[in-house]
Amino acid sequence: MAADATQEFLQSLPEIKAGETFWFSCHPGVPCFNACCSDLTMPLTPYDVLRLQQGLGMNSDGFFEEFTTIGCYPDTGFPLLHLRMADDPGKPCPFLTRRGCGVYEHRSSACRTYPLGRATRPENADDAGSPLVEQFFLVREDHCKGFAEQKNWTTATWLDDQGLVPYMRMNDRYMRLVARYKAVAGKAVLSGKHATMALLCLYQMDRFADFIASTSLLQRLRFQGEWAAVPEGDCAKRILDDAETRLQFGMEWMELVLFGSAPLIAPV
Repeated sequence: MAADATQEFLQSLPEIKAGETFWFSCHPGVPCFNACCSDLTMPLTPYDVLRLQQGLGMNSDGFFEEFTTIGCYPDTGFPLLHLRMADDPGKPCPFLTRRGCGVYEHRSSACRTYPLGRATRPENADDAGSPLVEQFFLVREDHCKGFAEQKNWTTATWLDDQGLVPYMRMNDRYMRLVARYKAVAGKAVLSGKHATMALLCLYQMDRFADFIASTSLLQRLRFQGEWAAVPEGDCAKRILDDAETRLQFGMEWMELVLFGSAPLIAPV
């Protein structure tokens, strides 16, 4: 589903304001347990892919081949990865077990957020520091019996319980990148060269580390913003040694390549 179509779908659902509550719980005692984990169209964000690869101990090539289909967003040309369902009756999630999710600690942001839907956009897509507009919606499906459970949540307590804070931070950074591209490029899509670059620096953290280490890329850049407070050698070491920092750097580098400026890096 394209980003605009996803936004339209969410806007058709009942919105939950800050402080409002909803009843929900999912556990093996719920009659529909595991029923929602099959025949899914599940997009994977760059951070989703990173966490799943780390949890499974796989490199990007192996993970892509076994668990994903790779396409692109039709409106921007940015890479679009979907989780490939198992080739079994009912097309279950490949990580589904009788006990539930086999990668629960590393499950995707969409799985963590459900039964909420979250829509975000910067007030001004051209401004990297623009305030974020955030809305939540309740995805109430007829088959789901979790809404009959007597456990009460607000959006804030649900997000905290599901470990969504790091996911939202990284997903929002990616959203800002794509929103800026749409604001600048209009209906133009990424070139083949830039799409290949985006796949490398947003989804293939192991290959991206090899690329950085084999080039003088970091030496051609200066760190600014919050990264300016980190000693230059330490910042470069973190990018090479820590995959999450490298993903953040990949989004910065992609923004610098596309627009000539990024919040945390600049040409020397």
